[in-house]
Amino acid sequence: MENNKTSRVYRCKIFDVYEEDVALPNGKSIKQTWIDHKPTVAIIPINEKNEILLVKQYRVAVKKHLLEIPAGAFNDHDEPPEVCAQRELAEETGFRADKMIRLYEGYLLAGYCNEYMYFFLASGLVYAPLKPDEDEFIEVVPKKLSDLEAMLKKGEITDTKTALGILLTSNYFNNLK
Repeated sequence: MENNKTSRVYRCKIFDVYEEDVALPNGKSIKQTWIDHKPTVAIIPINEKNEILLVKQYRVAVKKHLLEIPAGAFNDHDEPPEVCAQRELAEETGFRADKMIRLYEGYLLAGYCNEYMYFFLASGLVYAPLKPDEDEFIEVVPKKLSDLEAMLKKGEITDTKTALGILLTSNYFNNLK
């Protein structure tokens, strides 16, 4: 498929929205809208009690509090994923990690967005808080992995990146056995 014309219709802090005329293989042309998003990270931090530190925060788009793994966007496209992960971890939980293991990376919503997310397992947590973003009001909630697996099965975890983070972490530890 070829694109003929692309125009930005909206810009904000972490993404731009584009409309693009796309020529289809059958000769027809359609207009597609897509989001150009900064790369992102998601972190599964494990403390000395083998608990995963989740963050509880209000999400305006869904009008409720969600329990999530810490995550955030790169400051710029050239920021290394590990640097972004350490910064987001410190901003959202107050910790940095001595060890970061990249578990997975990929596109989140390729049907209309190019957001690319890196997932890290973080351990050896050391208290080293950074000031949270101005719009972040976060409560840190530690949970055992087995509890999170049960919550996932019951539908109590509804954030997809968090669900994937739980599954990636379970898989990682199962492969160590």
